[in-house]
This record gives sequence, C-alpha cells and structure tokens, in this order.
Amino acid sequence: MLYNEAGQFSISYAGERRLFRLRQDRRALALLLAFAFVIVPFVGNDYWFSAILIPFLVLSLAGLGLNLLTGYAGQLSLGSAAFMAVGAFAAYNFGLRLPGLPLLACLFLGGVTAALVAVVFGLPSLRIKGFYLIVSTLAAQFFVSWALTKFGWFSNDNASGVISAPPLTIFGVDFSAPVGRYLLTLSVVAALFWLGKNLVRSELGRNWMAVRDMDTAAAVIGIPLLKTKLLAFALSGFFLGIAGSLWAFTYLGTVEPHGFDLNRSFQVLFIIILSGLGSILGNFLGAAFMVLFPLLLSNLAGALPVGLIDPGQLENLQKFIFGALIIAFLIKEPEGLARLWQRFRERVRLWPLRY
Repeated sequence: MLYNEAGQFSISYAGERRLFRLRQDRRALALLLAFAFVIVPFVGNDYWFSAILIPFLVLSLAGLGLNLLTGYAGQLSLGSAAFMAVGAFAAYNFGLRLPGLPLLACLFLGGVTAALVAVVFGLPSLRIKGFYLIVSTLAAQFFVSWALTKFGWFSNDNASGVISAPPLTIFGVDFSAPVGRYLLTLSVVAALFWLGKNLVRSELGRNWMAVRDMDTAAAVIGIPLLKTKLLAFALSGFFLGIAGSLWAFTYLGTVEPHGFDLNRSFQVLFIIILSGLGSILGNFLGAAFMVLFPLLLSNLAGALPVGLIDPGQLENLQKFIFGALIIAFLIKEPEGLARLWQRFRERVRLWPLRY
C-alpha cells in the first residue's frame, strides 16, 4: 500500500497526543514547510508573492479565525471584516503612539484589541443564537466602519482615513521587499495555525464542539457556556485581528476602513463554507480557491473569442458562479473541500488494493 500505517503504534501518552501521529504526515509537513520557506522564495516572482501567495496566506488565517468561532464553537458571525479592521488600525496606532515598539508586538497587541472588541459583540451569544446572532455580529460590521471613519484619531487625522504600513523591520532585518513580506506572512500564519491546531485538540476545543452540537447538554455536563462562548469570540477575534494587520501591512501596504467592508466578511464566510466547517486544513483549500478561481476565470475569458464575455460583466459572472458553487457544496458535500481531500487520502492509503 502506498500510504501504509502498519507498525506505527503510540507507546506513550505524549506520542498519542502529538499533532501528527503518522510518520508520513510528519514528513509531508516538513517537506511542505521546507518548500514554502526555502524553495518558493528562490523560484517565485514579485507578482506571485504580492498578488497570490500573500493574500492566500492571509485569507487562510482569516478563515481559521472564523472557523474557530463558527465551525468549532457553532457561533454564527458576519463581523469577520470588522475584527480584521480593528486589528489593522490597532496595530497601526500601537506602532505610531509607542515609538520603538517592535512590529511583532504591534501585531500581537492589534490581535488582543480585536479579541476584546469581539468579546463585546459576542456577549449577545449568551442569550441568542442562529439568525439573531448573525444580526448581532453584523452590527459590529457597521459600527466599526462608522467609528473608524468618524474619529480621525484612528487614522492619525488623515483626511481620507487611510493608514500606511509601518516599517517592516524585525531584529534589524528588512522585510519590505515582496519576498520578505511573503516570508513574514508565512511565518506568522504558520505559527498561528500551529496554535489553532493545538487549541481545537485541547479541552477548550472539546468544549467548543460540545457547545456547537448541543449547548443545553453541554451545560448539563458542567461545561461553562459563558466562558466557552466568550473565549471562542476572543480567540476568533485575535486571529482575525492579526489577519487584518497582515492584510493591511504585508499585502496592501495602505488600507482604509471601507477596505474591510461587508463583502470581506462574506468572502471569509465563503472560505469556510467551501473548505468545510470544523477543519484546519480546509482553510488553506478554501482560500486557495478564492484566490485562484478569479484568476482562472479571467484567463478563460481572455482565451474566448472577443466579445463573447463582456469584461465589465466578468465580476458579476464570478459572483454568480461562487453562489452556485456554495449551493452545490451545501447540498452535495456540506463538509466541503476538506472532506474531498480526506476521501482522496483514504483511497491513497489503500492503493493499489482498492480502487
């Protein structure tokens, strides 16, 4: 068999608790990280770094943030972009108001600020859920955008409300070049995905899933609903806040409050729907689809005879196809791309004994 698991046993509790129990998984992860950190910086070009890889990594992190809240804890939210905006503007102001504060500290404090704001808007989850909770978190989207536009202090009294990226320097190393911004984003995303993977495997992650499946039963067996739900909002806001900072600093360079509008929240929501709720790997698959599909559609439209597809209608066509795919996934494969990948792995594990 190509993916033979025979003879691999856990002989200690630590071995049973490790993130990847199979030798093949550990080797595949090591090769993937080596390829991403060592090979890609040498073979990639500025376009790939700036237009594809960086937004792919940031959207993967944003998808993970929402997946912790919705996929694992079962709390519906449409305020993802608002928490991303809070993280971006908070990180900018920490770096501006506290000269000399390291960039990584600014990112961390921006995430903490977004977590605190997320907790405030997550308080209604103690009384309401479902559609009503979506409406409650949707209020964060409009309130945050209004506050960042209304009060010029957040943008250092910039007339247009735009903030610019601080110097991307860590320990004296300049990461302002496209390859540097890619490596910085990749390092932060890899560290946070490792943290997210450990979170969902911890006691807190099991509590989230119990609340998601049936909060009444979870309360009966002693799981504190208040603490569990608010921690889900806080950690989701933390991940989304750092994703927003990376989106503003390493991807765009400059951003305004309207750059984190409701469409951005829907984009993050579509990622976790397509990738599969309650999946860590699926966030990468969903983000890759969201980044690469518009490029594929544009190339296909360019290859067709002139006049067959109006370039002005290409964006509308893209939205139509996205909507159709989401409906198809919800009907045919609710577990998303992550489930398709899992099925492929199951077939590879038994090949060639099973077709």
